[in-house]
Amino acid sequence: MQKTPPHPQRQYRYYEFVMAAFVVVLVCSNLIGPAKIAQLEVPVLGALTFGAGVLFFPISYVFGDILTEVYGYARSRRVIWAGFAGLAFASFMAWVVVALPPAPFWQNQAAYEVAFGQAWRVAAASMAAYFCGEFVNSFTLAKMKIATGGRWLWTRTIGSTILGEGVDSLLFYPLAFYGTGIIPDEKLPAVMLAQFVAKVGVEAVFTPVTYAVVGWLKRAEREDFYDRDTDFTPFSVKV
Repeated sequence: MQKTPPHPQRQYRYYEFVMAAFVVVLVCSNLIGPAKIAQLEVPVLGALTFGAGVLFFPISYVFGDILTEVYGYARSRRVIWAGFAGLAFASFMAWVVVALPPAPFWQNQAAYEVAFGQAWRVAAASMAAYFCGEFVNSFTLAKMKIATGGRWLWTRTIGSTILGEGVDSLLFYPLAFYGTGIIPDEKLPAVMLAQFVAKVGVEAVFTPVTYAVVGWLKRAEREDFYDRDTDFTPFSVKV
């Protein structure tokens, strides 16, 4: 008896490009951002101090929103796993390169360690927070899309970010810094709140951009996926 050939998977023109952009932003957020603490003078609020990585993470959540909204949770899940693998590899290689003995004439080892020498505790906390936060973000958006019938995109992008970034901040800062003295334990809640508000604020500011990109991709890909029959387990890369 002849078997019926499997139905071919849908091919998309831009999915891989969005995946690549997501992974690049994620890796940059962990390699470029953490080493610098910035301070800006903000009207009314005064001096605002923040880790430079806060500029990157909301962008990764924008990409996560776009992926889930257009392509669905399962394809977004594949991208989250790709980002996790990229982040783990970059963190490992940063550790290897920092640990290599410097040449006697090279005088920049200390600066290099400051820029790229993340402690393993911080790297592990970052990966755990990313993994949980991104899946909460994608799951929430997919469920809200069904509940709203695809209307009010802004409620999904901001609502999912509030939950996803909330989980991210609640996990990362205690796991990375509690008991270390780097950030006083009593200051951790204030730092977590400031980072959370900043990240959600950036997401809100990016809402018009998200609308534009989502609309363009839906037209270009002829896709507007609804996760009505999706298996929402995070431990899979199947589409």
